[in-house]
Amino acid sequence: MRIRNATAAALGALALVLAVPSSASAATGEFTYQYVDENGDPAVTLLTDPPSGECLTLPEVADEETTPPAHSPRNRTDATAMVFTGADCSGDFFSLRPHTGYGSARLKLRSVVFS
Repeated sequence: MRIRNATAAALGALALVLAVPSSASAATGEFTYQYVDENGDPAVTLLTDPPSGECLTLPEVADEETTPPAHSPRNRTDATAMVFTGADCSGDFFSLRPHTGYGSARLKLRSVVFS
Protein backbone atom coordinates (compact mmCIF):
# COMPACT_ATOMS: atom_id res chain seq x y z
CA MET A 1 0.00 0.00 0.00
CA ARG A 2 2.79 2.44 0.86
CA ILE A 3 4.60 1.81 -2.43
CA ARG A 4 1.41 2.50 -4.37
CA ASN A 5 0.89 5.81 -2.50
CA ALA A 6 4.53 6.82 -2.98
CA THR A 7 4.38 5.98 -6.68
CA ALA A 8 1.15 7.96 -7.10
CA ALA A 9 2.66 10.94 -5.29
CA ALA A 10 5.81 10.80 -7.41
CA LEU A 11 3.81 10.60 -10.64
CA GLY A 12 1.61 13.49 -9.48
CA ALA A 13 4.66 15.62 -8.70
CA LEU A 14 6.19 14.79 -12.08
CA ALA A 15 2.97 15.74 -13.89
CA LEU A 16 2.88 19.04 -12.00
CA VAL A 17 6.49 19.85 -12.89
CA LEU A 18 5.87 19.09 -16.56
CA ALA A 19 2.62 21.08 -16.65
CA VAL A 20 4.05 24.32 -15.19
CA PRO A 21 6.06 26.22 -17.83
CA SER A 22 9.49 27.35 -16.78
CA SER A 23 10.04 31.08 -16.61
CA ALA A 24 12.64 32.66 -18.85
CA SER A 25 15.54 34.25 -17.07
CA ALA A 26 16.53 37.75 -18.08
CA ALA A 27 19.00 40.36 -16.98
CA THR A 28 17.15 43.39 -15.69
CA GLY A 29 18.31 46.76 -16.96
CA GLU A 30 19.91 48.23 -20.06
CA PHE A 31 22.99 47.40 -22.11
CA THR A 32 24.17 49.93 -24.70
CA TYR A 33 26.85 49.93 -27.37
CA GLN A 34 27.99 52.24 -30.14
CA TYR A 35 28.62 51.39 -33.79
CA VAL A 36 28.91 53.02 -37.21
CA ASP A 37 25.67 52.74 -39.23
CA GLU A 38 25.36 52.02 -42.96
CA ASN A 39 25.70 55.77 -43.72
CA GLY A 40 28.95 56.03 -41.77
CA ASP A 41 27.30 57.90 -38.90
CA PRO A 42 27.81 57.01 -35.23
CA ALA A 43 24.82 55.26 -33.65
CA VAL A 44 23.90 53.85 -30.24
CA THR A 45 21.70 50.80 -29.60
CA LEU A 46 20.00 49.77 -26.39
CA LEU A 47 19.16 46.25 -25.23
CA THR A 48 16.51 46.31 -22.49
CA ASP A 49 16.19 43.31 -20.14
CA PRO A 50 18.23 40.97 -22.38
CA PRO A 51 17.89 37.20 -21.90
CA SER A 52 20.41 35.49 -19.62
CA GLY A 53 22.59 32.59 -20.72
CA GLU A 54 21.92 33.16 -24.41
CA CYS A 55 24.55 34.40 -26.85
CA LEU A 56 23.33 37.57 -28.60
CA THR A 57 25.11 38.49 -31.82
CA LEU A 58 24.66 42.23 -32.33
CA PRO A 59 22.76 42.51 -35.63
CA GLU A 60 24.26 45.84 -36.68
CA VAL A 61 27.81 44.45 -36.60
CA ALA A 62 27.28 40.72 -37.22
CA ASP A 63 29.01 40.68 -40.63
CA GLU A 64 32.71 40.62 -39.82
CA GLU A 65 33.63 41.00 -43.51
CA THR A 66 31.85 44.30 -44.20
CA THR A 67 31.17 46.12 -40.92
CA PRO A 68 33.48 47.39 -38.20
CA PRO A 69 32.74 46.05 -34.71
CA ALA A 70 30.71 47.88 -32.08
CA HIS A 71 32.50 49.62 -29.21
CA SER A 72 32.01 51.49 -25.93
CA PRO A 73 29.63 49.04 -24.23
CA ARG A 74 27.82 50.08 -21.04
CA ASN A 75 26.37 47.38 -18.80
CA ARG A 76 23.59 48.80 -16.66
CA THR A 77 21.94 45.41 -16.10
CA ASP A 78 21.95 43.38 -12.89
CA ALA A 79 23.99 40.61 -14.58
CA THR A 80 27.61 40.28 -15.66
CA ALA A 81 27.98 40.86 -19.41
CA MET A 82 30.65 38.91 -21.26
CA VAL A 83 31.39 40.71 -24.56
CA PHE A 84 33.12 38.94 -27.45
CA THR A 85 35.11 40.26 -30.40
CA GLY A 86 33.47 37.79 -32.80
CA ALA A 87 29.92 36.87 -33.73
CA ASP A 88 28.30 33.90 -31.95
CA CYS A 89 30.32 34.57 -28.78
CA SER A 90 33.62 33.70 -30.40
CA GLY A 91 37.03 35.30 -30.24
CA ASP A 92 38.52 37.28 -27.39
CA PHE A 93 36.22 38.28 -24.55
CA PHE A 94 35.97 40.76 -21.71
CA SER A 95 33.73 40.79 -18.65
CA LEU A 96 31.68 43.86 -17.66
CA ARG A 97 30.42 44.12 -14.07
CA PRO A 98 26.71 44.48 -13.32
CA HIS A 99 25.30 48.04 -13.03
CA THR A 100 28.55 49.95 -13.65
CA GLY A 101 30.60 47.96 -16.15
CA TYR A 102 31.75 49.85 -19.21
CA GLY A 103 34.36 49.75 -21.92
CA SER A 104 36.06 52.48 -23.90
CA ALA A 105 36.04 52.95 -27.65
CA ARG A 106 39.02 50.57 -27.74
CA LEU A 107 36.85 47.65 -26.53
CA LYS A 108 35.45 46.06 -29.71
CA LEU A 109 32.52 43.64 -29.67
CA ARG A 110 30.16 41.73 -31.95
CA SER A 111 28.31 39.56 -29.43
CA VAL A 112 27.42 39.38 -25.74
CA VAL A 113 26.08 36.91 -23.19
CA PHE A 114 24.61 37.81 -19.78
CA SER A 115 25.07 35.59 -16.73
